Amino acid sequence: MSDASEDSSSRFSFRRLAGELDFFPLRKTARQYNGFKASNDMRAALNVALLAFPQGMAYAAIAGLPLHYGIFGSIIASVVGMFFAGSKFIVLGPTNATSVMVLSSFATLGIAGVDALKLVPTLIVLVGLLLTIGAYARIAVLIQYVSRTVITGYITAAASLIIANQLRKTLGFDFTPEEKLKASSFIDTIYYSAKHLVDTQWPSLALSLVTALIYCSIKKFAPKLPNVAITLIASSLLAYSASETIPGFQVKLLPALNLSEWNFVLPQFDLDTINMLLPPAIAIALLCVLEGNSIGKSLAAREGARLNGNQEMFSAGMANIACGLFSGMAASGSLTRSQLNVSSGASTPLSSLYSGILLLVGAYALGNFIQFVPTAALAVVVIAIGISLISKRSILLVTRTTTSDRITFYVTFITGLVLALDLAIYLGAVCSILLFIKKVAHPEIVEYKFDESGQLGELEDKKERNDPEVSIVHVEGELFFGATELFRNQIRRVCDDPNLKIVVMKLRNAHNLDATSCMALEELIKYMNEHERILLMSEVRPDTMRILKNSRLIDVINPINLFADESNNPTLSTAKALKRAKEIIGDREAKVSIYAKQK
Repeated sequence: MSDASEDSSSRFSFRRLAGELDFFPLRKTARQYNGFKASNDMRAALNVALLAFPQGMAYAAIAGLPLHYGIFGSIIASVVGMFFAGSKFIVLGPTNATSVMVLSSFATLGIAGVDALKLVPTLIVLVGLLLTIGAYARIAVLIQYVSRTVITGYITAAASLIIANQLRKTLGFDFTPEEKLKASSFIDTIYYSAKHLVDTQWPSLALSLVTALIYCSIKKFAPKLPNVAITLIASSLLAYSASETIPGFQVKLLPALNLSEWNFVLPQFDLDTINMLLPPAIAIALLCVLEGNSIGKSLAAREGARLNGNQEMFSAGMANIACGLFSGMAASGSLTRSQLNVSSGASTPLSSLYSGILLLVGAYALGNFIQFVPTAALAVVVIAIGISLISKRSILLVTRTTTSDRITFYVTFITGLVLALDLAIYLGAVCSILLFIKKVAHPEIVEYKFDESGQLGELEDKKERNDPEVSIVHVEGELFFGATELFRNQIRRVCDDPNLKIVVMKLRNAHNLDATSCMALEELIKYMNEHERILLMSEVRPDTMRILKNSRLIDVINPINLFADESNNPTLSTAKALKRAKEIIGDREAKVSIYAKQK
């Protein structure tokens, strides 16, 4: 096969892997839609809407935003995202991770209250634009290079911050405006909460304990019921009854949902604002891709389906742009809603549209009743959601598997606790990549010899060489720029043996040669020539041979000293190289056993 055809095949494979982008996939869904699918989608939509309504409130509380941001965000993301979604496997909306990231972003910037609300639209639109551009550039496939260990560390830190931020609401006190600006991390939040423990209100504490008991009971004995909605209703009824019968029993209630606040908002796109919000926007966008793709691929795999990551990334981007323009929150793939949607029998992405419509109806019908929900009750539900995010199994797995995973987890986790969550993702990803590079940048160099039966085996002692003037060196591992220096030093040590005249380098398991490694090989060949030594290369794979040709290194080596890999016979290429070596040193009658596959 020619180089051109190989390049064409590579581009085709990458394009197929990355996935083509469809700017209006709904038309494909509509062509095959029928009453049976509509029934399945409607049933799934009802279940998802019952979960999404209280979750939207909880996520708004996590982000430190008015409740309508969470509910409006759920509606907008469900409806708009559906028009661009390529599958039923990802239900978009506010999530724990994106909510706490929004909170952490403004806390890190030292912005709170009305000033933060003014900047929310700009932040969310930036997230949407980044996701849309990324989808168009087909970069979803590159996200696989971010370690899941980073996500585990981030989610654990985010869950800790969620819990810490809600503790004061369960105890009935709040921070001062100055303390809210300073409490940007888990450590700071715990510190200020401890300072205010003396301000604990016993009605809020009592209601919080009862709410926790109700939630845990429903989850244990009736896990299929919408436990969040039932818990909030039961707690609201208890709080109302207690306030009517127990003197002095008063707890803080949530504000009513005001639908008039749902309007078009124009983001602030001045240069200073963009420069300030771009770093957290990148972190949130990265999180959205990681979260959505991991959820979607997992659910799709269960049904034997494939997920177009770039299409779902495009869907999330358009949903976030709409959320930013219409008073919504950052939207990502929701694990709980996506799982519920699939398990409820959804057939197409239209289930998200129906869910959004049901949420809109619920917002109109139930908006005034939200004012009867105690703040402490919602805080308990949020804490329960935060606790559910901490996976003991995942933490044990990433801290016990390898040293690199352990270091990456703790760097991400501790950074998220002490500093900021967006910084935790960046440092965790960088740490993961650097440790990976360090791990693969150690090519293995082992000398080999032919035994009496003509098979290659590892050389235990240099004195055991069949011919003291010839060394067969097996190179295994990565030969990219990060490993070049170590590779060159290892080969130089072999070549410095005064008895050596020829080195046969086996390259079948050497991967990823680049310009740096080619330069190192050229320097090595010149060094050997200066010391009257010759380098032969055997088991050269087609991709390696192409690199040698493109770099013109083949002219430095001399084509007669290159021996292509023989896939049908692993030792044939090296045996040919060894025969060539013996011819060079003058042993014209050299006998080399070559075992070829019998036809």
